[in-house]
Formats: sequence, C-alpha cells, structure tokens
Amino acid sequence: MRDDIKDTLLELVSGFKGIPNGAYNIRLNSQLDSRANTENIKIESKTDKSGIDIYVKPGTKTEQVFIPALVTHEGVHDLVYNDFFIGDDADITIIAGCGIHNCGDEGSEHNGIHRFFVGKNAKVRYIEKHIGTGDGNGKRIINPETVVEADENSYVEMESTQIKGVDSTIRKTSARLKAGATFVVKEKIMTHGEQYAETHFNVDLDGEDSSVTLSSRSVAKDHSKQKFISIINGNNRCMGHSECDSIIMDEGVVVAVPEISAYHVDASLIHEAAIGKIAGEQIIKLMTLGLTEEEAEQQIINGFLK
Repeated sequence: MRDDIKDTLLELVSGFKGIPNGAYNIRLNSQLDSRANTENIKIESKTDKSGIDIYVKPGTKTEQVFIPALVTHEGVHDLVYNDFFIGDDADITIIAGCGIHNCGDEGSEHNGIHRFFVGKNAKVRYIEKHIGTGDGNGKRIINPETVVEADENSYVEMESTQIKGVDSTIRKTSARLKAGATFVVKEKIMTHGEQYAETHFNVDLDGEDSSVTLSSRSVAKDHSKQKFISIINGNNRCMGHSECDSIIMDEGVVVAVPEISAYHVDASLIHEAAIGKIAGEQIIKLMTLGLTEEEAEQQIINGFLK
C-alpha cells in the first residue's frame, strides 16, 4: 500500500512514473530512497547534515534533475539541506517538489532549504510542486526556503505550485543578482478550509542591468488565509517587477505587503497588486452555456491559475 502511495505522490509532484530519465534523488520519509547520476550531473549525500549536493558540469545542456521529497505517513518531521552548484554555460531543468500523505491524527512536516550557486551565462529552470493528500486529522506542513546566488548573465526561472491539500506553508525566497542576471518567479497557490499560506521574497539587484520578475496568482477559499510579502532592492541600474493577483471567495483573506527600494538613480522598480472576488458577469456568462454556478466558478479558477 505504501508503494502505491509513494508512486502516486511521485507522479503528482514530479510528473513521472517508474524511473525518471536523468539524474535523480528520491527522498522518502526523511531517508534516501533511490538515486542515479549522469556523466554531467553528480548527486552526493552531505556528510555533516541531512541533504545532498548537486554538481552540474559547465556546458551541460538540456538535462533534467529530479529531487522529490515524499512523506507517506503521520509523525514525520523532515529537514533537508540541498545545495546546487551549476557550472558556467549550463542549461538544465530541476524538478523538485514535496508530497505529504497523512491519514493519521499526528502532523507531518517537510522543511527544505535549497541554495543555488548559478555560474556565468548558465540557465536554470526550477519546477516545484507541493501536494497534500490523505483523510487524517494530522496537519500536512511544508516550509521551503530558497537562496539564489546568480552570477553574471545567468538566468533562473522558478515555477512554484501549491493548489491541493497543504494545511500550512511558509515559503521564503531570497536572491542576489550580479551584472546581467535575470530572476523570474511564477507562483500559483490555492487554499481552502482553514489553510494558511505565506510567501516571502527578498531580492537584491546588485549588478548592472540585472532584473527580476515576481508573479504570484492565488485563490483563497472558505476561511483560509494568505500573505504575500515582496521586497526588491535596486542597488544598481536594474529593472524589478513584483505582481500579486488574488481571488478571494467565501471568508477567505489575502494580504499583500510590497516593498520596493531604489538605491541607484537608474533603478526601475514596479509593484502591482490586485485582490478581489470573481465578477458576477463572468459566472452568469458561463451559466448561460449550461454550467452550474459551482462549475462556472471552477472554470474561472482553473483559467486564472493556469
């Protein structure tokens, strides 16, 4: 039964069945489950604490790395430290994510601290999904922390999705960008019931012509609560854009706290925030096509979070 749960969680957070194509490290209930390296990508266990070091050779192209973390029962409290060393001119995709299945009364928690050291002219796409399943009363808690050091002319894109079953999450992301570096974050969150989700971004644009785009789309249903905090510091000639776009339903609450600071005359920084309910005319229009009100709402949410 646990193998079935494991396979289901793997597919949900990483999108693959069986053995992934490429380097991978699967973590299961705080322990190493399986691992594979490639000629260009090496994964090694840390010797001083729980976690792994991932080394990507300079010039590596079009390879993927899978590093999912899974929890399949109650009472697990996991903490992992993962460091990524991306060589110059590399171009890779990293597929991470965490799935927690809890059918008990005791809570389970996964906390992951990821540090990225991205070389010159390198390109990294990082995909992270968080999923909670199971019908127990125990909480499913996921708290990720990401730190990015982006060297000259590098490009880092992060896609973060959490739309199912996580009772509480506090997500922290910080980045320092050198000259010409680009950092793009696309976040999607949906909460319901009594769930809570909090996001912190703190980005320093240190290098000339560095840039950041932070984009968060979220839906808060029932009595759930969300908080979005973004801090962008323009320390050189640079461009920064932060955007929070949220839908509230029922008694949901969304708080957006933007902060943009320009410490250079040629720093160009923008923040946008929009929070509101689904427009009634949108629902009515879909209902005229034969959908129920609930179906119409779901269609609008699906399109919003796509």
